[in-house]
Order: sequence, then C-alpha cells, then structure tokens
Amino acid sequence: MSELIRPAVAEDAEVLHAIETQADALLISSLGAPEWPPAGDGGARLAAAGFVLVLEDPSSSSPVGFVHVLDADGHAHLEQLSVLPSSTRQGFGRRLVGAALDAARERGYTRMTLRTYAEIPWNGPFYSSCGFLESIPETPFQRGLVDTETSLGLDRYGRRVQMTVEL
Repeated sequence: MSELIRPAVAEDAEVLHAIETQADALLISSLGAPEWPPAGDGGARLAAAGFVLVLEDPSSSSPVGFVHVLDADGHAHLEQLSVLPSSTRQGFGRRLVGAALDAARERGYTRMTLRTYAEIPWNGPFYSSCGFLESIPETPFQRGLVDTETSLGLDRYGRRVQMTVEL
C-alpha cells in the first residue's frame, strides 16, 4: 500500500504545526541556530490563499509531511515543505513536491517559486533535483520575502536563494 497525498482539512491544523516544529528542530540543529522563528500556525496555513497537501504514511494512516503553496502575486509559491524527521529519506518530500507541482499546474499556474538555503542538502540541492533553478525575486511578494528573511537574520546561517520551476 502506498502513501496517500490529500488536501489538508481543518482537523489537520495541529498536526501541521507539530510536523513543522519537529522538522525545524532538525534544520535548527544542523545550522547551529540559537534563534529561529517559530513554526507556522496550522490554522493560518489552511486559511491562506493557496493550498496545503498532506502526506499520510500507510502504516499509521497519520500525516508525516505536508507542503504549503501560497497564491502570491498570481504565482504559486512553495511556502513550506516539512516531513517528520522519523520519516525522512523515504521519498516523501519529493512526492509532496511533485504533488504540489501537479496541483499548481491544474490550478493554471505557470511557475512555482520558493526561498531556501542554497547549500543545505535537503534544501537547495534537493529542490534543484526537483527541477527548480536559482532565480531573481521579481514580484513585490518575492522581494518582501527577502526583506523578511533579512529582518529575521536567516541569512546569517547561510546563503538564501529564490528558486523557480516552470510548470
């Protein structure tokens, strides 16, 4: 039996937050980051313009990962991809990205962007293997993300980049 990828529902709000919190802990540890913004509120994710997809592990029927795609300036923006650390290295993240790209295409988007660390293996190199290429922030939303990341000090932990894939 394979995993199920489905649209997130209101009942998933708490588990989205828990998955992101645990996934962030792995990144924070890897970066040696003493200060890090808290994980996003699951309810706010579900209420935002765009969509959230959840991946359930068939052995437990419980969510082990999610992808959140925003509608920003008329473009799809992959805001968050999180997989429980206990469920990594099973291809779940790659399947979530593929499902997000398919869903964005079905919704009429022509490209998807994201912001990430360039050198962290499960960030820039991973997204590159999914077809994303480094790009320049062009829209007000994208430039605003750069400003937000700078104000949060995320760039002190490594080079931040925007990446884009044409759909």
